[in-house]
Amino acid sequence: MTSISGKTTNGFTYEGDYEHASADRVTWAATYRRSGVFFGMRHGRINELMGVPAGEVNEAVQDDIELAWVQSS
Repeated sequence: MTSISGKTTNGFTYEGDYEHASADRVTWAATYRRSGVFFGMRHGRINELMGVPAGEVNEAVQDDIELAWVQSS
């Protein structure tokens, strides 16, 4: 499992984890906060990552975490 954290464009911080569920799939879960106050959780999956470098997988997960939160807010 790989830990990940960041900040969304709408001002929430997130902390989460992701792991390779199979050779071409990653699953993730993240907790969102604003000013240290819990606001929610989301989870997701990214498919078709066969042969994608680790750094790009990390970026894809961060983008998906952002998208999942901003679209639902």
